[in-house]
Amino acid sequence: MKIVCVGAGSMAESMIHGWINKRIMKPEEISVMNRSDQDRLEFLHDEYGVNIVCSEKTELKNADFILLAMKPKDVEVALKGIRSKLTGDTVIVSVAAGVSINTIQKHVGDFAVARAMPNTSAQIGKSATGVAWSKFVTKEQQHLLRKLLSSIGGVTVVEEDQLHAVTGVAGSGPAYLYYFAESMVQAGIDNGLSSADAKKLVRQTFDGAAEMLQQEDFSVLRERVTSPNGTTAAGLQALYDNDFKRIVGDCVTSAANRSRELGKEFE
Repeated sequence: MKIVCVGAGSMAESMIHGWINKRIMKPEEISVMNRSDQDRLEFLHDEYGVNIVCSEKTELKNADFILLAMKPKDVEVALKGIRSKLTGDTVIVSVAAGVSINTIQKHVGDFAVARAMPNTSAQIGKSATGVAWSKFVTKEQQHLLRKLLSSIGGVTVVEEDQLHAVTGVAGSGPAYLYYFAESMVQAGIDNGLSSADAKKLVRQTFDGAAEMLQQEDFSVLRERVTSPNGTTAAGLQALYDNDFKRIVGDCVTSAANRSRELGKEFE
């Protein structure tokens, strides 16, 4: 299997790292290209052993999958730059937030196009990825794509319009958790812990809680550790009083709405 990554940012690197680390692909099966940053391409080549696309872009003609991993505003220019090199058996997989399958097909024609929304936990094989595809993606191609995405984490097949919600929940989700972790560390420091001890405790708390989430319903877990009039109940009450659920809802909805806005900008 051959993949060409068009765009060489953090998401492309996370996916490359995951594929190679999980041994789903060999470095020589992956090629990378971008518009102008040669230093970035050299870094990926040196770090992971992947190929840099040559000036003639011949790698595109032999690609099973082409990963569009650039900012949404750069998708149109990227597609114009590779359109003449594409062959009919290639599947175009976009991880550009908000850019619709229809928009991509306006530039490339009736190619097999899929949209995926992974997150940067792909780097350790723990991404939560949503994927949708066009009618031109065959059953065999769907199987191969799911296998490819499964190698970097869990995969959920959704309708294309649901990818906005996937973006809000999973695509952007790690950043929310990191910010929550930062806030817990600072609260620990404010209550007398050293920075090192607060970080150690928060890391282990998140790690343990994440493992428990795989075993039981979320609300059951919360209720189980919340004794009436206890310390956990007091902490949760502060969240209830400050309408924490609404804040989280606004967070996810804002990200989903921004995904929709990006889509309209590039229709």
